[in-house]
Amino acid sequence: MAKQNKAYKFRLYPTDEQALIIRKTFGCVRFVYNKMLAERKGTYELLKDDKDALKKVKHPTPAKYKKEYEWLKEVDSLALANAQLNLDRAYKAFFKGMAKFPKFKSKRHKQSYTTNVVNGNIQLLDGHIKLPKLKMVKIKQHREIPSEYNIKSCTLSMTASGKYYISILTEYEKEIDHKEIESVVGLDFAMDGLFVDSEGEKANYPKFYRQMLEKLAKEQRKLSRKKKGSSNWNKQRIHVAKIQEKVANQRKNFLHHKSKKLATSYDAVVIEDLDMKGMSQALKFGKSVADNGWGMFTSFLQYKLKEQGKQLIKIDKWFPSTKTCSNCGSVKEVRLSERTYQCTCGLSLHRDYNSALNIKKEGIRLLSSAA
Repeated sequence: MAKQNKAYKFRLYPTDEQALIIRKTFGCVRFVYNKMLAERKGTYELLKDDKDALKKVKHPTPAKYKKEYEWLKEVDSLALANAQLNLDRAYKAFFKGMAKFPKFKSKRHKQSYTTNVVNGNIQLLDGHIKLPKLKMVKIKQHREIPSEYNIKSCTLSMTASGKYYISILTEYEKEIDHKEIESVVGLDFAMDGLFVDSEGEKANYPKFYRQMLEKLAKEQRKLSRKKKGSSNWNKQRIHVAKIQEKVANQRKNFLHHKSKKLATSYDAVVIEDLDMKGMSQALKFGKSVADNGWGMFTSFLQYKLKEQGKQLIKIDKWFPSTKTCSNCGSVKEVRLSERTYQCTCGLSLHRDYNSALNIKKEGIRLLSSAA
């Protein structure tokens, strides 16, 4: 039996007093993170040429700051401890060359904190959840968490419009039977519509962001004309945030449905291992890439397939899926403006469909060689 993790996200409805404590915890977590980072940054600048000395340095913990800043004792100590763990991970990723040096946290970024289960301090109880420092908080639990799933941690967050959410991370044991691969589908990323698959079907992504762009721009102009920090400015800011959140929720819902359908229908899904950020910058497709959420889609697809013992196969991003004829295998240059792939062998197909067929073939080849 292998241990698996699954997160459940629900809406929270804290009282005014509880909401105040939650927001105070956000601030304390951000404060402690930035304090620890400032000290580490200073140490790094001083000793960056002496790696051995840098490794021996003992970094500060949240306990150090509690003596000087008494108000840190008012919030959940586990939330502060998790801020240290997050910084540790970011710091290690930097030294391994996997990320840039950690940045200071700002109020403008996502407001959240994580707390852990210790001696029954977190419990789900009939429409409420018991949390450290908050006691019983009202929760809208729209789906059940199986009784055999153990809660490991909870992350509380607040959206820009002031809504509170909780993500409950659970752990459970499950024997995953790896499925024998019989049905395979290839997906070619499409800027216009998310993807085209090797069956010739299109995802037909509705472009939620583009649809809302005009309305959003209008409301943002209204916001820019109001005095920053005023009551009317704050009301308009929340109005803009609600539009943005609606787009995000529509996108997420669509991607969940599409990934579930694929994970149910096929034993293996083959995609290209694309660098979306690089593609967006190089081809100047920023809004289109941000709108269709390919990265989020592949993440959903991966865990949905894994839960069923199925596979997500990623082929090399340099594989010439667009340039290759899916019929005879010959390779030729194809301009971005060419929407139909035509080959001397007589093949004439939509270029994305042709690419999807090639991606599927390459995925099957990789599966065969790994067997």
